Amino acid sequence: MKTADPPGGRPAYEGLIVLDLSQLLLGPYCTMLMSRLGADVIKIEPPGGDPLRMYRTASGSETAAFALMNTGKRGLRLDLKKEAGKELLLKLVEGADVVVENFGPHTLGRLGLDYRVLAERNSRIILASGRGYGLEGPYRDYLAMDLMIQAVAGVLTTTGFPENPPVKAGVPIADMTAGIHLMAAIAVALYQRTHTGCGQHVMVAMHDCLLPSLSSPLAAWLDGGTQPERTGNRHSGLAVAPYNVYPVSDGWIAILALTDRHWQNLCGAMGRAELADRPGFATNSERAERMDEVDRIVSEWTAGHPKQDLFELLGTVGVPAAPVLSLAEVVKDPQVRAQGMLQEVEVSGGRREVTFGSPLRLGASPPVPVSPAPGIGSDSKQLLVEKLGLSAAEIEELSDAGVI
Repeated sequence: MKTADPPGGRPAYEGLIVLDLSQLLLGPYCTMLMSRLGADVIKIEPPGGDPLRMYRTASGSETAAFALMNTGKRGLRLDLKKEAGKELLLKLVEGADVVVENFGPHTLGRLGLDYRVLAERNSRIILASGRGYGLEGPYRDYLAMDLMIQAVAGVLTTTGFPENPPVKAGVPIADMTAGIHLMAAIAVALYQRTHTGCGQHVMVAMHDCLLPSLSSPLAAWLDGGTQPERTGNRHSGLAVAPYNVYPVSDGWIAILALTDRHWQNLCGAMGRAELADRPGFATNSERAERMDEVDRIVSEWTAGHPKQDLFELLGTVGVPAAPVLSLAEVVKDPQVRAQGMLQEVEVSGGRREVTFGSPLRLGASPPVPVSPAPGIGSDSKQLLVEKLGLSAAEIEELSDAGVI
């Protein structure tokens, strides 16, 4: 895995102070992206820490998942259920730009830390909230995790094969898409603040963010078509052929022909140039009516070749294709290495942990070098001196009281 120092230039979010109250995936991914752009992200955790630290392990060791989402941040332990802890947060808000949280629907209100309270301390503050369902509608007060959102948004019913039960996406797409949308909302609010001088409360709902991903199956239904809810590895609207995962001598390869030109190039690669213009195969709409036959033809050809050979061949002739890689193959993949999307950082004791690089590429403001994920409150004393000017005696008193 590659660690590359970025070229010179001022990071885009240099000087931006983000108070990260979030946990698990949605909020932490949003703030991780901001840290990669140079923001000073202060991860504020309760006494027990972010549940992501331990939820996968029984040994007491922290999970790799926490490092993947939280490198590049500084850590402050703060008990917001104590008045002194709440007051410390509000003092930090006075000098901050953004507060990010993805608590349950009414948690901030119960803590007495809603947007109105924050804005009284700092009118320029942007409160960014990730929610399950947002502020409106009959589901607004329900707790929501990624699986619940995939279920109610229709993703489960479109995933898998028609003869089998609904299947969730293999990755937490509701959390991750909402995290990206939340960062976009923050960026817009920061831009708007340059004109108004005022902050605001921005919010994204996981449910809202996931619905647009249904564009293909939803379009098929709106167009009056009929199709199985679950289409396996075929196009979710059953509108493109070939579009599937095909067997190869060492696994599987994904191939699709979105245009007739793709199909013509594929036919040439298969040594079946006569199929390119044959009635029933020449156009995509004709091929979509003969998916089984198209898939059989392609499968017979792919089965005798290794996936990497086909990947290279089809890439050179302009056919969209990609090998199906295992996780072990992904972490060694030369594309991942070239882009620096998996990086190693050294932590205490010489141990190394793996984290993500940034998918955001800005030519004039490159990502900053990555630092390790913080321990629970590992930077508490330094931050309280740096941000609030507290004395050693004051910090010791807060620590003895269990506030930090």
